[in-house]
Amino acid sequence: MFVIDECHLLWGDTTGYVWGKRNQRVEVPIVNQKERQTYFGAVNYLTGEFFLKPAPQGDGTNTVSFVKQLVKQKGESTKLMLIWDGASYHQGQEMQSYLTEMNHELDELDWRISCLTLAPHAPDQNPVEDIWLKGKKFLRRHFFEHKTFAQVKKGFFNFLNGQIFDFPKLSLFAS
Repeated sequence: MFVIDECHLLWGDTTGYVWGKRNQRVEVPIVNQKERQTYFGAVNYLTGEFFLKPAPQGDGTNTVSFVKQLVKQKGESTKLMLIWDGASYHQGQEMQSYLTEMNHELDELDWRISCLTLAPHAPDQNPVEDIWLKGKKFLRRHFFEHKTFAQVKKGFFNFLNGQIFDFPKLSLFAS
């Protein structure tokens, strides 16, 4: 069982507070605030392990690509339960076609991939939101190490990918 979400990392996400001498403003230059990177992330609710994949944008094609990566990592014969928000591309044509292909002619109890949608407008139910926040806090604490957006992306990815998380929210999905 995986809880999934997307994050749009912006160059400006690395800025935070900097202490300086009294009455002296400290400026941190940001070259291009409009640079962004989309990430798909999934936390395994049983193990707490987090999987991360960069993508050009959040859309149906990249959603299917991410789910295919999860299938490959967990093994082609493993059944997956995906829990995510109501983003249009989660229920879009690309994902529906992929689910039909994967679950073709199987009874619902035997589906290889099943999907559940979180309540609308309830990001507080999604533990992946806490993981994104943890990653962005890491970037803010280490802003001085990341001089370029490429370094920001690498730092974010390396900090989160494969990490084991133990959030109380993960127990929401235990049966």
